[in-house]
Amino acid sequence: MNKTKIYIVLFFLALGLQHSYGQNYKFKTTGFSVLEKNEKGKWGNWSDLNLVNILVTLDTNKNRIVVYSKIIQLFEIVDYQATEENDTDIVYSFSCKDNEGVNCTLSIITRKKQDNRKQLYINYDNRIVVYNIFNM
Repeated sequence: MNKTKIYIVLFFLALGLQHSYGQNYKFKTTGFSVLEKNEKGKWGNWSDLNLVNILVTLDTNKNRIVVYSKIIQLFEIVDYQATEENDTDIVYSFSCKDNEGVNCTLSIITRKKQDNRKQLYINYDNRIVVYNIFNM
């Protein structure tokens, strides 16, 4: 009986420690652009950059990313992918489900050779939205 109590206490202690490591990150956007596939399944051209000033949050406690546009875009993080880094970029990617349950991949990319400029990519099968972002 004593061992069972110890295991329960250790379990909740581990759960509590894991929860305390979650973080919130806040970003502001400066603009966005959209790329869509045409009816033949080929990628078109990026739209002109639209200037926008909206809040984006990454909440690792709640496993979600929220883009506070006119219509709030909520992405549930299903999987935290491995960080990728090369000479030009650092890429943090997340497998997600959007408000409607559609699978997508969100990536926060730091462009090392562009003064560490950051971008948020929202990738669907038929379209990609990119936001230029900066840390708050």
